[in-house]
Amino acid sequence: MREIYLDNHATTRTDPRVVEAMLPVMLDDFANPGSSTHEPGRRAAARIDACRESIARRLNTEPDAVVFTSGATESINLALLGAALHPRQKRRKIISTQTEHRAALDTLNRLQKLGFEVVYLDVETRDPARIGQIDIHRLQQHVDENTAIVSIMLGNNEIGTIEDLQPIAECCHEHGALFHTDATQSIGKIPIDIQRIEADLLSFSAHKFYGPRGVGGLIINQQFQPVLLQPQIIGGGQQQNLRSGTLNSAGIVGMATALEIAICELAEESNRTAKLREQLWSRLTSQLPEIQLNGPTWNRPLASQLPNRLPGNLNILFPKVEGQSMMLRLPRLAVSSGSACTSATPHPSHVLLAIGRTEDEARSSLRFGIGRFNTESEIEESADWILEAYSDLVALIA
Repeated sequence: MREIYLDNHATTRTDPRVVEAMLPVMLDDFANPGSSTHEPGRRAAARIDACRESIARRLNTEPDAVVFTSGATESINLALLGAALHPRQKRRKIISTQTEHRAALDTLNRLQKLGFEVVYLDVETRDPARIGQIDIHRLQQHVDENTAIVSIMLGNNEIGTIEDLQPIAECCHEHGALFHTDATQSIGKIPIDIQRIEADLLSFSAHKFYGPRGVGGLIINQQFQPVLLQPQIIGGGQQQNLRSGTLNSAGIVGMATALEIAICELAEESNRTAKLREQLWSRLTSQLPEIQLNGPTWNRPLASQLPNRLPGNLNILFPKVEGQSMMLRLPRLAVSSGSACTSATPHPSHVLLAIGRTEDEARSSLRFGIGRFNTESEIEESADWILEAYSDLVALIA
């Protein structure tokens, strides 16, 4: 039975070129990079150093700024808990938004229970081109000399909103606050230069850009102000004592390879996935004019501009029917009703609620994540299935 995968925000298929790069590390050069007493260990360490340099070069940072983790969730934990709980950190306010990933929101909830003041900024709900973005003036009203860290994601995992981060970072630095961004959904989809966006901390995960699961990174950028972090995993002192544990050599090689491919092919791939997104949206709206777009409308950016929505992201409100019912009618189409990390919970999407959708509207929405391996014919077939499923469900309740 033919299946079509349109859930590339949840995870991506590992690119065969990435698997090819990982295999020698798994089968031959498998030594622990911490074993410096023998040649296989030294070769493994040299390979890790090369990966660190490659990742740093692609993101425009220094190699020693790259800390390897098990994924974005750990990276976000290290950034937020590490910054807030460092012994020299005396500030007690943290600022974020209601539309962050649960990895950030749950971490902030823990810090709130530890006595920190956590301020959640509202996001734009009316301007079609800016839905989901923060108001920089509201941020400026809240950032002060007691602010420890501000955490604003670069590209939203549900509605695709892309933030302009440089003004946010500048506002933070004026008051000596650290700025962290969750770039998990953005790396490999839009250009990222950590020096241009002026982020102090940037978290990411390989499996969102066609790398393996179980490996990610945190960039600790010391270019704008000192960044002090309390380690969250201890025992061994690896990675400058910031994150102990034996390094996932094969995963790190896979991640570096995946990032290199993604950056080299970024312009072509982003353009192609955006066209597939527009193909699906045009096909559905031509026959279902009542459906609505969740999140910002998209633009065709100039070479010097960022888009305002991730190129492969499409989140649709299907009036009158529940998203779960739609998915049951689409057994061969892999889509989701929100973040993969919250799909098991009965609650409607907190992101859709934050942009002004009602609970019923949020439950009537589906997220489509179009990626590298999708084709025009798959989009056409998916549209056929979606149109049929929606028509059947509306007929049942008529």
